[in-house]
Amino acid sequence: MTGVQGQMGSRKDAWLISGTMLVVFLVAWHLFTLRAAFDPGVLTEDQLQTMEFNGDIIRTADGGYAWNPEKEKVKGVPGPLAVLEKATIELGEAFVKKGTNDHGIAYLVVYTVSRFAAGFLAASVVAIMLGVLLGLNRVLFRAVNPYIQILKPISPLAWMPLLLYTVKDPKWTAVLVVFMASLWPTLATTAFGVSSLRKDYLHVAAILQLSWFKRLYKVILPGAAPTIVNGLRISFGSALVAVVPAEMLLGELGVGYLSWIEWNNLDISGVIFAILVVGAVGVILDSGFNKLAGLVMYQE
Repeated sequence: MTGVQGQMGSRKDAWLISGTMLVVFLVAWHLFTLRAAFDPGVLTEDQLQTMEFNGDIIRTADGGYAWNPEKEKVKGVPGPLAVLEKATIELGEAFVKKGTNDHGIAYLVVYTVSRFAAGFLAASVVAIMLGVLLGLNRVLFRAVNPYIQILKPISPLAWMPLLLYTVKDPKWTAVLVVFMASLWPTLATTAFGVSSLRKDYLHVAAILQLSWFKRLYKVILPGAAPTIVNGLRISFGSALVAVVPAEMLLGELGVGYLSWIEWNNLDISGVIFAILVVGAVGVILDSGFNKLAGLVMYQE
């Protein structure tokens, strides 16, 4: 009971420290980006007219002057209140489609997650199948390993021009970029995990005269599961990092596309909002993946 209470106390302390850090960061961010109200008293009438002509200031309802809020969007980093206002607008129109390339943030998240899921799942299946074959055959593993080591460090974005030229479809190119980002870590770790499997397991399977498929599902995959899951974790992170810049460069609707469009519109608040959405989506996907990984982890 004392141990459980101690764990709960530690979690509360961690949440308290984390919340305090967030509050301090937001206050510092707000103070750093805070700008004093426009003071027309220190300027001549000609200077005021020039600034108004350039769009730096605007007339207020009472006949005075104030900083132009549209110009403020592109001057320095916006504060948390401006980002919050942008987030409120975007989330309020999350399920609205205004045009061919103007979809709500909910649709953009679905597009990004679907591309990510398609590429990651396809790469995982291929990598695990090839990894098992390589892990069970040491000679073949040694022959193929140099090529794996050469291809593994290549950025998945480096493949994009070749993939786009080959498939001639930006949507499939984005999926294939995620595929390339996910393939090599899982392939390498699966081959290593299977090759490092205790021979006693295989000997028992041979004595029981299990078929190759039963041996695969009941002995090889469960025994190599910890190593395979570690490779999937690495591939998961690589794929999530790759899908956003792929959407930006290919111009495909998604969270990455939103970030690029907001930058083209010189709306830095929108860029920050898109970055926060990417982070939130990543946390949710990573949490779900960790729960699934916990279900298949094998412990001796």
